[in-house]
Amino acid sequence: MVTSKLLNLALTFALTSLPLHAAYAFEYQVFAGIRFVKMEPGCFLMGRDTDIKEKNASELPQHRVCIEKPFYLGETEVTQEKWEKVMGNNPSKVKSLYRPVDRVNWNDVQAFIDRLNSQEGGHFFRLPTEAEWEYAARAGSTSLYSFGGNAKDLANYAWYGDEGYHGASHEVEKKQPNNWGLYDMHGNVWEWVQDWYDASYYQNSPDKDPKGPPNGQYKIYRGGSWVGKPVNLRSSIRYSGLPTTRTNDIGFRLLKEIP
Repeated sequence: MVTSKLLNLALTFALTSLPLHAAYAFEYQVFAGIRFVKMEPGCFLMGRDTDIKEKNASELPQHRVCIEKPFYLGETEVTQEKWEKVMGNNPSKVKSLYRPVDRVNWNDVQAFIDRLNSQEGGHFFRLPTEAEWEYAARAGSTSLYSFGGNAKDLANYAWYGDEGYHGASHEVEKKQPNNWGLYDMHGNVWEWVQDWYDASYYQNSPDKDPKGPPNGQYKIYRGGSWVGKPVNLRSSIRYSGLPTTRTNDIGFRLLKEIP
């Protein structure tokens, strides 16, 4: 028991003593009417700290990952206004232009991205990978949340806690952003990412730009929602659903590649 604890402490020290992320300064750009924040390359600790008593082993082991290319990530989740402009409809449960679009499944999101890329004359927009998403969500932090480890501070950054599904999402940009200028990375709506889900993927994940398994049954969504408990809004939390899953607390955030 003592030996195991010492090994864990040694591993934690070895990981945390390495440089984990690049120096950061905001750069904003607007593409296709959406405001993006530039994410610089860097490294971070992906996954859950072993001290957290959670039964879900899919967040383990915590491992060092490096994002080698810069990219732009949406400052907010994609709004109903933007979805309507691109797709000509609004599937959301509660209609409001500046709330995130919801009730969109992973396949719907791919159709949106295909149409947006066609309108913009390129193929630069896509969902972030799970690693890109967590890198941006952590914003240089190693704590449970981007702002620290105290769930009592969560209300400053996130909409959450309506566990009976009686409410709805909220307008974007109404809470504080994380340290890299991104809003609602915790809460409001879950966010689809690009990867297939594999509960054991972290055991053999590449340490540079991991893209997830080549195939699978379920797609991953991250970040928690207005329905969730604080434990389900942690930066490392992983959930998954069929690509056809639609609920009123799942939406998405866009990534724009830098050629």
